[in-house]
Amino acid sequence: MLSYKESLEILKKTKALLQGHFILSSGLHSDEYVQCAKLLSYPKYASQICSSLCEKIKENFGRIDIILSPAIGGIVVGYELARQLGVQSIFSEREKGVSILRRGFILPKNSNIIIVEDVITTGKSALECSKIIHENQSNLLGYACIIDRSDNNVLIKDKIVSQVKLKFKTFTNADIPDEIKKIAPIKPGSRNPVI
Repeated sequence: MLSYKESLEILKKTKALLQGHFILSSGLHSDEYVQCAKLLSYPKYASQICSSLCEKIKENFGRIDIILSPAIGGIVVGYELARQLGVQSIFSEREKGVSILRRGFILPKNSNIIIVEDVITTGKSALECSKIIHENQSNLLGYACIIDRSDNNVLIKDKIVSQVKLKFKTFTNADIPDEIKKIAPIKPGSRNPVI
């Protein structure tokens, strides 16, 4: 299993750990951001991180039938974890603002599901997936992610299994430090375009 330090080294090596001025999906500002897509663009490193996360998943969950991930951030992570665990991987997509299963994906009744994300911050996308699981009368075993950026305000109340837990300083519009204000802000991630 990779240590915290080894995991951070991989994130830095793949340039997934970013410095600058970022507007998060919450509307808060930060001078740090994790762009997991950069990590996932290097299959060798993504496989190493996911292998370590698989060990943690095995320690924390019983029999898993399916991994469900929200599009788009969780798809590659969910696929790689499912490949290594030998289970099925499916994903949800938004249609008219609601997360649903498409493409013929189904969750059989009473199947054991974990929800997998690249990064969990607020937990909103993961909770949308949990609603799909409950609607299909399947069993939610829990949540897993590469990066857990959640804090006390996370919407998920169940255990989150992660490879790395990170805490970034965040700022409201009123309290952005001057050195960050000097940097042009960008809105990274799959929900927000660059501004």
